[in-house]
Amino acid sequence: MQKPDLEYLTQCLLELLKTPSPTGHTAAGMQMLERQLQTLGLEWTRTRKGALCWTLKGKQGGKAVCFAAHMDTLGAMVKAIKPSGRLKLERIGFFDWATVEGEHAVVHCSNGNPLPGTVVNLRQSVHVHGGNFEAVKRDKDTLELRLDSITSSAEETTKLGIRIGDYVSWDSRATFISTHEKEGYIKGRHLDNKAAVAVFLALNKAVLEGKIQLEHTAHFFISNFEEVGHGASSGLPEKLDELIVVDMAAIGEGQNSSEHHVSLCHMDSSGPYSRDLSLKLRAVAQKNNLELRDDLYTFYFSDGRSAWLSGQDLPIALIGPGVDASHAYERTHTDALEGTFSLMLGYLLE
Repeated sequence: MQKPDLEYLTQCLLELLKTPSPTGHTAAGMQMLERQLQTLGLEWTRTRKGALCWTLKGKQGGKAVCFAAHMDTLGAMVKAIKPSGRLKLERIGFFDWATVEGEHAVVHCSNGNPLPGTVVNLRQSVHVHGGNFEAVKRDKDTLELRLDSITSSAEETTKLGIRIGDYVSWDSRATFISTHEKEGYIKGRHLDNKAAVAVFLALNKAVLEGKIQLEHTAHFFISNFEEVGHGASSGLPEKLDELIVVDMAAIGEGQNSSEHHVSLCHMDSSGPYSRDLSLKLRAVAQKNNLELRDDLYTFYFSDGRSAWLSGQDLPIALIGPGVDASHAYERTHTDALEGTFSLMLGYLLE
């Protein structure tokens, strides 16, 4: 089977990770993706909601399979400008506030001027507050954004161009750690779910450059509101036979997923996925000697849920590369990305 261009995949992923795209403010990420599609010679469409779609044609008489991933990420929004000039934040998506303490951030001002800052605790300095760390809470009331601008009042901060409702993105701190030539670990925020988007690009590149004839038509759908629960509730291509959601596979105690493998999720917090479609994917993995990790995710949902809740009459399955420390500073390996690539391509050739 055709292998992915790992150097291309990794470069695309790092660029995506470094491009801010919190839910509701994904334009820069989508534009970066459009530039890559243009380079590959592909045409795409955008929904009025902002999602992006394109297609690789398969043989006549084959199925119409849609692979869905999401570009939007976790982030925050300015809730209030404090008398001190610092900012109170509200979460976009779900994450533990403790995971962003000390993180570099950018306020995307409504006037187009990005302003950097750092998330700090109200009791950050041990030289002022002592070392009783167990008593220090991390939540939206105890963390604030300290701006890297000269300001000590709400009035001065407002004059900088900041308004309530402005978006805040976290620095991905994306990096590649080589373990063998072009293989290695990718670390950074927002591998959920830009890892899948990069796999989509590598798959399309391989099919187009290798002139691979697909048995089935492949539609690719990139949603922009998944982290808040309604990404694929509208805008999916018409006349689909199947929907395969490609999202990160959560790793941790009690889980079977791995940073070095692609996973098949049979059930998440919204319930079971299609058994028949899942078994088809497992059969493809076995045929291609691909180790597929079966798993369940108790505190998880995907674009599959929003598609079903919106009334989509489709079998839906969920696959994805294993990602450690999900919704924090995440990590995966090119092995898992290659495994996801191979499972997708193998399915389209079956």
